[in-house]
Amino acid sequence: MERFTKALQIRWADLDLNGHLRHSVYYDWGAYCRISFLSENGLTTAHMAELHVGPVIFREECVFKREIRLEDAVTIDLELTQSRRDFSRWAMRHHIYKDAQTLAAVITLEGAWIDTLKRKLTIPPPVVATAYSAMPLAADFKWLEPSL
Repeated sequence: MERFTKALQIRWADLDLNGHLRHSVYYDWGAYCRISFLSENGLTTAHMAELHVGPVIFREECVFKREIRLEDAVTIDLELTQSRRDFSRWAMRHHIYKDAQTLAAVITLEGAWIDTLKRKLTIPPPVVATAYSAMPLAADFKWLEPSL
């Protein structure tokens, strides 16, 4: 896949007292983008529940570059930056743009897949690999080797 983007809607409740987007909204948008991508690629939340797997995040960071205000048109993208070949562990990056060209924020995160019954990290089923294989790769993408 070449690029995956989602248009975002800013709500009045998303703003702080200064009229800027609240910091936690950026993280919500990242989750929305990731889950939308998976759903559009055959891995809905209902299917994950049936398979007893789900993504778990170890680290998530947002670097804020420009203010976002209520009137701004905002989009977010998604790219895979690192992964084990079985997609059991991975890292992603989101770019949030306002007015189509101004980079407003960059979110980076690292995660894995968990067996929701055993509550332990797991190698995900093939449908996860199919969805992740369709994900856009970052220019600096690299495969991770499992540690011994």
